[in-house]
Amino acid sequence: MKALRLHAPGDLRLHDEPRPIPHAGESLLRVAAVGLCGSDLHWFNESGIGDARLVHPLVLGHELAAVVQADGRLVAVDPAIPCGVCEYCLAGASNLCPQIIFAGHGSQDGGLRQELSWPEKHLFDLPESMDAIDGAMLEPLGIAIHSLNLAQMQVGMQVGVFGCGPIGLLILQLVRLAGAGRIVATDRLVHRVEAACELGAGLAMQVGADGFLAEQQKAVGERGLDVVFEAAGENPAVESAIEAAKPGGRVVLVGIPSDDRTSFSASVARRKGLSILVCRRMKQTYPRAIQLVKSRKVDVRSLVTHRFPLESAQEAFQTAANRAGLKVIIEP
Repeated sequence: MKALRLHAPGDLRLHDEPRPIPHAGESLLRVAAVGLCGSDLHWFNESGIGDARLVHPLVLGHELAAVVQADGRLVAVDPAIPCGVCEYCLAGASNLCPQIIFAGHGSQDGGLRQELSWPEKHLFDLPESMDAIDGAMLEPLGIAIHSLNLAQMQVGMQVGVFGCGPIGLLILQLVRLAGAGRIVATDRLVHRVEAACELGAGLAMQVGADGFLAEQQKAVGERGLDVVFEAAGENPAVESAIEAAKPGGRVVLVGIPSDDRTSFSASVARRKGLSILVCRRMKQTYPRAIQLVKSRKVDVRSLVTHRFPLESAQEAFQTAANRAGLKVIIEP
């Protein structure tokens, strides 16, 4: 089978490798679709993410859907395998498990290959109305769901989404669905601002455009926003989120900074008494994500703007790194 491995920053190589052999409790899968995430781009550009570094040629990819070889079922693949017995797993916070195994991270190969074996209990059957592209989008949707849970948003609240990449746009759809009174969205890229408008933002603004700061201040108003989601992975967006939140408000940090540092004005955050929360992947969200897509309450398909075969992975990663379009999918 073909497998794509990252050897060094920007160095992707296609290898011929033996087919994986499933262990007890695992199924052999034919990979159908893999989404490229911002965290994949950190590995691609920097050979790591945070304190996790590339130690051997790694198969990236954790947003994936596949076909079970034994019976032809189309499934979404939960990339996280927690230990199941630590205090965090037993408390329902398996995303915080210290022993967690995660596809395409550290020493665990991910989905950018033609076949893989994975525990059956971490596979989720997809209904006939959903295809492999939909299935690959469930992992970022799960992160958006977890982010909304952290925010404790209530109907009628004023909400900001700062950063309108795929996850930011999924968060935007969820806060609209949850009954946000008004949604203010920002991004540096015009096409993402336009996508935010199409998906329900009451006001979407381009960061850095003429008059942006005055427009944002007017949109936020003297009261400020009840909840702000930072999904850009850039420190200016964090600062803007802190400034825009109302006293007693909540700021949810979803983006991953490339320099592994987040900073903001402590005096502003302290004076406002803000609750600042950090999103760590997701937990137990696949069934809800499937239902949201199946019922068409959340639109994932319109976010997929580029599709590539495995042989064109270098172009796919460069397209994603250039922030062209929205979501890039590779179909092994």
